[in-house]
Amino acid sequence: MAATAATSPPPDEEIGKATAMVFHAQTRRKATGGLKAWLIVSESGESHVEEVGRHSIMRRTGLPARDLRVLDPVLSYPSSILGRERAIVVNLEHIKAIITATEVLMVNSNSPLVFQFVRDLQNRISTSNLAPPQQVKDENSGSGIDVPVVAGPKTLPFEFRALEACLESACRCLESETQTLEEEAYPALDELTSKISTLNLERVRQIKSRLVAISGRVQKVRDELEHLLDDDNDMAEMYLTEKLLTRSLYSTSSRREEIGNLEAEVDDKRSEESDQEEESDGEEAGDVKPNIEELEMLLEAYFAQIDGILQKLSDMNDYVDDTEDYINIMLDDKQNQLLQMGVMLSTANMIINAGIVVVGLFGMNITISLFSAPHIKFWQTTFGTIGGCVALYVLSVGWGKKKNLLAL
Repeated sequence: MAATAATSPPPDEEIGKATAMVFHAQTRRKATGGLKAWLIVSESGESHVEEVGRHSIMRRTGLPARDLRVLDPVLSYPSSILGRERAIVVNLEHIKAIITATEVLMVNSNSPLVFQFVRDLQNRISTSNLAPPQQVKDENSGSGIDVPVVAGPKTLPFEFRALEACLESACRCLESETQTLEEEAYPALDELTSKISTLNLERVRQIKSRLVAISGRVQKVRDELEHLLDDDNDMAEMYLTEKLLTRSLYSTSSRREEIGNLEAEVDDKRSEESDQEEESDGEEAGDVKPNIEELEMLLEAYFAQIDGILQKLSDMNDYVDDTEDYINIMLDDKQNQLLQMGVMLSTANMIINAGIVVVGLFGMNITISLFSAPHIKFWQTTFGTIGGCVALYVLSVGWGKKKNLLAL
């Protein structure tokens, strides 16, 4: 692959114009026979908008239709990173892109988050293009032809730079939402513990719903990265530039052998041998397994970042659970106090009813010696009845405390 000259990233106004072009192109999609607007960023850092049909994209990237459905904004697909023969399909949060060895194709590019991603991607590409690629001599050639290759870990291939930009944008989005949720959650939970009210409970309910949603999204990204790290074949499929250089090298060797055999072989035999050589070359190119160490290190770095975000959410979820447990304990304590008060009131009501029975006896229309007694005996009877009721109440409460029925 020829080295690309370094170009400065376009200004924000040009990206804004590209975004506006995408928006207007999407409004005309129905009238253009199923064409779709794609924002394309080349390996030189330049961006432009193309209206391309589904079949053209499939021929351009070598992707089947089921992989293109993953990028449909209307459909809801989980986060995924798919390595194919000629492209990488990335569906992470707001990033829905196809990465090839020479360009990045994106849909729904009118989103502000995608606008920021495109700017970061162009900056990353332009910065990497400043480093000149290494060149090695083709040993199979007698005249010596220099083939540009990527300079190992110092300069990542274009597809890995684009993939890194996608992962960084997705992680930054998730981390920003997590930080915002943290700033809202902890004060709301502390306020709920100090004052239980309908408003505070509603705030905590909304926060918990957001926490569950964000945790699910982060977990999906983490699972996808873990799946890639566990499968070396999937990571090897993502070396698009190396596979392209390998195919070019074998194609060049095949052409040289065909030229050397023109004088010694007939046309039919030469054609047959050429087909056999191409098949064997394809098998040899397919058997090449690149060193996946640099991609593994890249994925591990963002896996650790995603794992850290998930740990923050887990800590927040534990804090929510602890707050719920504390609130339940407080409510249980209040309920126990209400039950004790109910027992005490029921006991007082029973004893008062006993006093009412005594008063009712005195209110009966009968003649007894107490009615003709001196005035002092009336007060003795009254205070005796009240004192008896109080004594019975105290004895009842004391008995309940002794039996651990009341905690006073």
